[in-house]
Amino acid sequence: MADKNSVIQVGVAEVDITPDYPIRLSGYGNRRTESDGIIQRIWAKALAIGSDADDPVVLVTVENCGLPDELTEEVSRRIREKTGIPRAHFVACFSHTHSAPCLTNAAPFLFSTDIPPEHQEKIDRYTVELTDWMESVALDALANREPSRLTWSIGELGFAKNRRTEGGPVDHSLPCLQVRGVDGTLRAVWANYACHTTTLAGTDNHICGDWAGFAQEDIQNALPGVTALITIGCGADANPESRMMPIPDREAEVFSTRLAYAKAHGEALSQEVQRMLETDAKPLSEVPMGAIERVNLPFDTLPTCEEWEARVAAGGSDAYHAQKHLERLQRGEAIQKELSYPVQAWRFGDELAVVFLASEVVVDYSLRLKRELDAERLWVGAYANAFPCYIPSERVLAEGGYEGESAMLYFGPPTRFAQGVEQLVIDTVHRLLPEEF
Repeated sequence: MADKNSVIQVGVAEVDITPDYPIRLSGYGNRRTESDGIIQRIWAKALAIGSDADDPVVLVTVENCGLPDELTEEVSRRIREKTGIPRAHFVACFSHTHSAPCLTNAAPFLFSTDIPPEHQEKIDRYTVELTDWMESVALDALANREPSRLTWSIGELGFAKNRRTEGGPVDHSLPCLQVRGVDGTLRAVWANYACHTTTLAGTDNHICGDWAGFAQEDIQNALPGVTALITIGCGADANPESRMMPIPDREAEVFSTRLAYAKAHGEALSQEVQRMLETDAKPLSEVPMGAIERVNLPFDTLPTCEEWEARVAAGGSDAYHAQKHLERLQRGEAIQKELSYPVQAWRFGDELAVVFLASEVVVDYSLRLKRELDAERLWVGAYANAFPCYIPSERVLAEGGYEGESAMLYFGPPTRFAQGVEQLVIDTVHRLLPEEF
């Protein structure tokens, strides 16, 4: 049983990661000019839990569409060299806002055309800057540790809607971790919701955190001195309900309407977090222990050279993707046959297990894990560590469509996944968590 008086060293930090120059934004392939300005500044934040003697863990959250695998690994390597914190105790999560800068090698085929060198130069520059910022905010959180108490609870939020099927499955749970000083003062909250961060559409070209950014901002405005961190659950097939509502045809009204919805969704999350702070929460008495494993997810049968040549000749959305794979073959490079996929988990003793799944994971994974494990002690997150492509379930693979197949054109893998990837991921989660869960 948890000791309600358990004191754990916890540090929090944040850093502004808004570029001071125009740069291409990620998320929408039709948006090919550099950014027009800033609606809202974006942030990287960090939460460090545990003293040096406890083998601490560090969570870094980043307002970006997606972090390349190699960027997360580089930040972890730097942290390990300077602090000794192992890879399993470091996790990087991204909010998936579609209104943040492109990063080198994140969804590299997004625009279905080569990026001009002058644009790529800024993308490369920002990627280097973000890597440095992530390292520094993690180190700052470690330096800022002070005696604290941890609690957590699960709320509910309602604006996510299945975007593939009317009335389709969603995960409306809102797990939230609270950090308080020994005097009871709230220091930080970390909340997780399964929904695309796409309230602002591709017609807008301003930097913004979208609903997740507004949620953080609203929480911090309502609770001065508190650091708010927002991560995303298995919401790859969920959009904010406002994306399915009629929007005025006039361009100025489209922008103002979508912005108002983004703020409203953020405020709804903030209000639920504030409500949860007034209710009973479960204490966490132990510093989490981390585990990470990579599993190879196989792709389906690869197209032949002739098939790729035919796609290039036909033009359309497939042509750029096919051309890039033909160029790889011409250079004598092998075509990728499987994806090295990181699965991570943090276990707060037997009180709470937090699962971190990489990239864009559909809701079936969360719902299944909650059936197979103890849902009352489970927190399922996605959009963590790497951004290789959508991770479809067996159901979504069978149905096909964007998340199950055609989205691969924008990420770079050669084809859709083979059947069986869902079980490989689920089995990995089970290996990372002990039987008591």
